[in-house]
Amino acid sequence: MHKRYAHHRRLALATATAAALTGGLLGFSAATATAADSTKVAQADFNGDGIGDIATSAATAYVSGHKGAGQVIALYGTATGVSSAKRTTISQNTTGVPGTAEAGDAFGSELAYADFNGDGYDDLAVGTPNEKVGTDTNGGGLAILWGSASGLTGKGVDIPDPAASSHDFWGKDLAAGDYDGDGKADLAVGSSSATIYVYKGGFTTAGTPGGRTTIKPPIESGTNDNPYGPLSLTAGDVNGDGRTDLIVDGFETTTSTGWNTNYWVPGTASGLSVSSAQTLKTGMITAVGDINGDGYGDIVSGASWNGTLDDGTAIPDSAKGGKVNITYGTASGPGSTSGITQNTGNVPGTSETDDGFGWDLDLGDVDGDGFQDLVVSTPNEDIDGVSNTGMVTVLYGSASGVRVASGAQAFAQSTAGVPGNDEKGDLFGADVKLDDVNGDGKADLVVGSYENSANGAVTYLPSNGTTITTSGSRTVSPSTSGVSTTGTPQFGALFAD
Repeated sequence: MHKRYAHHRRLALATATAAALTGGLLGFSAATATAADSTKVAQADFNGDGIGDIATSAATAYVSGHKGAGQVIALYGTATGVSSAKRTTISQNTTGVPGTAEAGDAFGSELAYADFNGDGYDDLAVGTPNEKVGTDTNGGGLAILWGSASGLTGKGVDIPDPAASSHDFWGKDLAAGDYDGDGKADLAVGSSSATIYVYKGGFTTAGTPGGRTTIKPPIESGTNDNPYGPLSLTAGDVNGDGRTDLIVDGFETTTSTGWNTNYWVPGTASGLSVSSAQTLKTGMITAVGDINGDGYGDIVSGASWNGTLDDGTAIPDSAKGGKVNITYGTASGPGSTSGITQNTGNVPGTSETDDGFGWDLDLGDVDGDGFQDLVVSTPNEDIDGVSNTGMVTVLYGSASGVRVASGAQAFAQSTAGVPGNDEKGDLFGADVKLDDVNGDGKADLVVGSYENSANGAVTYLPSNGTTITTSGSRTVSPSTSGVSTTGTPQFGALFAD
């Protein structure tokens, strides 16, 4: 019998209120896909002004009365960070966007950015995995929205499923990078199948790719009820050869245990090479960046589940309350590994059952020292008797890797200067980003939460050049961002990478 960890998925596409009450985030959406860069983590710039932008979604938002149709929101960086004052809100009813807003589509369930048409502005790939295609209820859809001097305007193209009859949930996993090193953005696309489609050489504005190929890592395909295939896709250059590599998470097929497993699939001059794939430590959410400054991308994965199943079976590479696994990059690919929990060194907090440490994470250089820093979320953290209110932790990079002995920071809504209050089910840290959104060259912290019974919110905490600070912080709400608060829109529960 296969043993599987029935892990959570990152974005609740069913009942967010139930998730808050039961202590977990429910549903099936895919995980983060990190933009490709080995020594620094690339950030989106949809309007080409040189300041980082944030793309988020409200994938279960009502649109024109259609429950769960979904929206995408671009929050543009300014000298004072992100707010709802400078943003674009897009649905499938926006002029130029492929498709039509329909109940349950979940437009924006997965997001990935790159300059796909080579015009100097980042574009946004948007997955709509629950899109009904003909008679196929969960066929799925994928669109690319074009960036411009005005940002994301709603102009876009459909990227049709090339094998619609062989799988469902087209577009549920996305990762952008340059897998063959030709200087043009490529896009990896997942579905319920183990086969991953890779679009090469960018796209024309009409949606025609430079080429298309497939890879098939040793992961299980799924069904309509169990949409396996890849559980997450993450891009980054681990071996420093100038070509993007792909980290694929899925239920492995090479042993009888069937645990979800990460694979490093290296980029080569001819594209991604599954024959050269290597098995990595587990973790649902992954980021790649150079933490120790040696010129190679380091792989950081969050295994937010507990260390054992209910029957006492040990889950590999995990720990009570969650664990973050780090594999340091080398010229030959993945190298030495280490693990971090809330009981490691002076990491804030204590490892407790169901905390969810490592639910989400991201990398960025907060202090400008050339070492990528790490933010880890713990959305199910209980604080002073308030259950599942959530916390995020910032750990700083150094020549020896992530520093756990000193310098760590922790933020909750009860932290002085952070907007809001600790409330049951807030899940502060549902998603996190470290991007420079005020143009000072240092990464700022952006946190998503399930504020107000899964209406959602985005919290901005800037860098002061040395650490993350609460000075100048603010909350961006759905109601000021063009998102209806009818139902549970989950605004800010997912950020593009």
